[in-house]
Order: sequence, then structure tokens, then C-alpha cells
Amino acid sequence: MLVLNSGSSSVKYQLLDMGDGARLATGLIERIGERTSLVRHVPLAAGGGSRERTGRIPDHEAALKAMAEELAEDGLGLDSPDLAAIGHRVVHGGLRFTEPTLIDDAVCAEIERLIPVAPLHNPANLTGIRTARALRPDLPQVAVFDTAFHTTMPEAAARYAIDVRTADEHRVRRYGFHGTSHAYVSRETAHLLGKAPEEVNVIVLHLGNGASASAVRGGKCVDTSMGLTPLEGLVMGTRSGDMDPAVIFHLMRVGGMSADEIDTLLNKRSGLVGLCGDNDMREIRRRVDEGDEEAKLAFDLYIHRLKKYIGAYCAVLGRVDAVAFTAGVGENSAPVREAAVQGLEGLGLALDGARNAARGDAPRLISPEGARVAVAVVPTDEEREIATQTYALVGKNN
Repeated sequence: MLVLNSGSSSVKYQLLDMGDGARLATGLIERIGERTSLVRHVPLAAGGGSRERTGRIPDHEAALKAMAEELAEDGLGLDSPDLAAIGHRVVHGGLRFTEPTLIDDAVCAEIERLIPVAPLHNPANLTGIRTARALRPDLPQVAVFDTAFHTTMPEAAARYAIDVRTADEHRVRRYGFHGTSHAYVSRETAHLLGKAPEEVNVIVLHLGNGASASAVRGGKCVDTSMGLTPLEGLVMGTRSGDMDPAVIFHLMRVGGMSADEIDTLLNKRSGLVGLCGDNDMREIRRRVDEGDEEAKLAFDLYIHRLKKYIGAYCAVLGRVDAVAFTAGVGENSAPVREAAVQGLEGLGLALDGARNAARGDAPRLISPEGARVAVAVVPTDEEREIATQTYALVGKNN
């Protein structure tokens, strides 16, 4: 299975053997369309070191051809008879796409129709799809949607309290994002506990530069922190998260800012970077340890919002079996995990200091033995989740 994640100026890819689960190759093509592009390829199956090359890659077609050349050098070319399908990450699937979907012209048209609610992501995802279909029109290609996992939310969680007709006309509702990560991590957390996903209630905390939380009951999402866009919810690297919407009107009327300027402010100049100038949690923690008050405020605000969501989702779920930390910050920042859980003993949450401080690449428990609620670190693997869903769908149709 080949997995493609096409951004506006980049393509990430992975090739996986679904027989034994081995990752055969990974790669990243950056700065597409710029004067100097970068191709970074890691041939895991071949056992060689990573390869890098630079040169101009004008568009996504050239990027995918460069990827194909790298794979062919390892004997894993895009024309290989062993390649069963290509799975594509698509950020927004609206309400129509609730599961992985075989791509045809009608599916492409619907992804295009959803561009107004995902203007930064769906166009790039669609470009990758169209390019891959042109290169391998004979191969099944599958769209796996970030929003799909969250379509099980009840209407009380998915709706905003605005005029229903206006909301429906403009498709305004809470869709949620990072769905492939939340699906993968909630399932892996259940396995870590030795239970089936249907038996477990999990709060998943996907903490990266973008951050989101989800409440998962019996394997199905019942609430999530991101909404119509990825701006709502937790404090993020550059995004504000939850905020009184009247702030926007205030900035327009009093600050004289345009809608585009406010959009840039809230998405690119807010969150941690807006509070202290850094969006790297390692650097923020270093500054906190040195007594930097701006960094301390940023960290404290980040943790305060995180605790609010943990508490809220405990209420939503009623019974919580586990809280799982994942993504770059969640997997690697012991101070964030410690601070997020501290003071929540009344909810059954506690950490074992030595377990929390230990590093590892495998899913692991960091709560004390016998804790009422398990606290876990579960590394996410969105590409594997996309490959798994693609494989399951292609198997059904063949």
C-alpha cells in the first residue's frame, strides 16, 4: 500500500507491506514550485541510509514522478505488480464521507465542492489524487478523510447553537479533524489494556503543533475539540483555540482589521507563538526552567485549556477507562503530561513519575499500578491507519 499526504507545497509518502506490517520506505518532497525543492527518501526495506537531493520540482506531477524514481531505485517502483492500491489523506469529507471511499470522478467533484470549508487543505489533497490517478489509472485509489471518524458525534455535540437554516445553508457545524490519529490511538489504547475497542472509553489527546482532543465511547467518537475548522479547541502552536467570537467583531470595529488579517492572526500568530514567540514546546520548557514569565504564561494557559477538556470529556463519557497522549508533544513532553494530570486525582487520574519520565517508541502505561483510569502514551501512526483502511476497503471490493 502506498500512502500519500499531499500538501500545498509538499508530498509525504509511505510504502507499507500489509502482509507483515513492515514499513518499506518513507519520504518527503518539500518546497514544490519553488526555485529549489528537496527530496528526502528513506529506503527502510533496502536497509540503506536516507537519500537527499535538491533541484526544482515545479508541480505535484513532477513530485510524484520523483517519488516513483526513488522507489524504483529500491526495486519498489510505482509500476510494481505488488502495489495493490494508493491511499490518500483528505482533510475534509463533510457529512457525505463517513468511511474510506474508492475514488472516482464523482468523489473528486465532491471533495472539490468541500473546498470552501477546507480552503487550505482540500485543494492540495485533490491535486495529489488527480496526479496519482493520471499516473496509475488502473490502480484502486482510496480517500481516507480526517473528518470521517468524528461523523459519529451526536447532533448535540456536532451542532452550533445558531439559526438552523443558516447553519444548514452554509454547512456550518462541528466536523473535527485529526480523525485518523484519533481512530488509531483509541484502538491501540484498547489493545494496550487487553480489551476490544468496543469495551473501552478513551480520551485521546493529540498534541502536536496542531492539537485536538476527542471523547471516544466504545470505539466511536462522541465529541471532539476542533469544529468547523481546525481553529477551535485547545491552545496550539500558532492557533488560538477556543475564543469568544465577539473578539473578531471587536478587532474589526475597534482595531480596524480586515477578515483576512484576523484570519492570519488567529491561525498563524496566536497560540503559543502569540503568547511567547515560540511554538516549540521544548524551547518553551527551557525558558520556563530559566524563569521566563512569558513562556510560563504560555505553558500555564496551554495546560489550563487541556485540563478543561479532560474534565469536560470525563463528564461527556461518564466512565473513562484511559487517557492517551499522542503526537509530537503528547509523546515526547513528560512535563506536559505531568502538568495536565496534576490535580485531577479526584477523576481517577495519576502518573507514575518514573514511567512518565521514561522514553520509548512503543505504547506504554504511565499511570501507577491499579490506577482507576489508565494514562497512556500511544505513538500515533496516521499513515498506517490510512493504509489499513485502504487495504480493508480494497479487499472488500476484490
